Amino acid sequence: MRTFTKLVLASVGLVFIAVKWSAPTFDPESLKGVRVLVTGASTGIGEQVAEKCLSLGAQKALYISADMSSDSDPDLVVSFALDQLGGLDHLILNHIGPSPFSMWDGDVAHIRWIMKMAWRSLPALEQSGGSLVVVSSLLGKMPSPFVAPYSSTKFALNGFFGSLQHELAMKKSNVSLSICTLGLIDTDNAMEKVKGKTEVPAYPASEAALNVVIAGATRQPEVFYPWFTYIISVVKDWCPCITNYSIRNSYSYEP
Repeated sequence: MRTFTKLVLASVGLVFIAVKWSAPTFDPESLKGVRVLVTGASTGIGEQVAEKCLSLGAQKALYISADMSSDSDPDLVVSFALDQLGGLDHLILNHIGPSPFSMWDGDVAHIRWIMKMAWRSLPALEQSGGSLVVVSSLLGKMPSPFVAPYSSTKFALNGFFGSLQHELAMKKSNVSLSICTLGLIDTDNAMEKVKGKTEVPAYPASEAALNVVIAGATRQPEVFYPWFTYIISVVKDWCPCITNYSIRNSYSYEP
């Protein structure tokens, strides 16, 4: 059994190395003159993406306040971007409603994910041959305690954009769609929520942002950060009893 486990882990490791080795090379020069719209850019990863774009040579960063859960604001945001930038090359969907880190209390109102902006932006992205980048999470592939509302939105996100990815390919669309699977990232909001509840390691938001930018620039269908999120997503169903035990013992709970 121990030999089998080693062989499985070695096989997964080789697959991961092959995937990373064959990944497209990122050239920051390819972002010159690119028009990017980032949602949820006021804090956390979205803010880091905006700063990363500037550090890579973006000429300017414009902001507009909007409530992405409303019926009208997604249209206003896209119209603002098109008016100010004259078109759109990359859309990075990073917005999500407030999600407490606690046992689920029955509230379902805030888990509705607004997909309208993707649909509203597709004509502009088709015109430019651009990319749609979706910031998702390992919690959209592997549920954990305390995150039922958040996890459900990420599962829905993966399902919706996974289907859209197939449809764009079948229609031979020139729009690429990248899904970014992230682990725990050290944003202030995330760190405040998990404080004292888990020992799961957190990784730099700046590095996560760079991976999001690279995903769109190189048009990769899926990106994982940090690297072990790929391994976890592959092996999580092979030994469910071990996986579940590890998850439940990674968090602290006091009734």
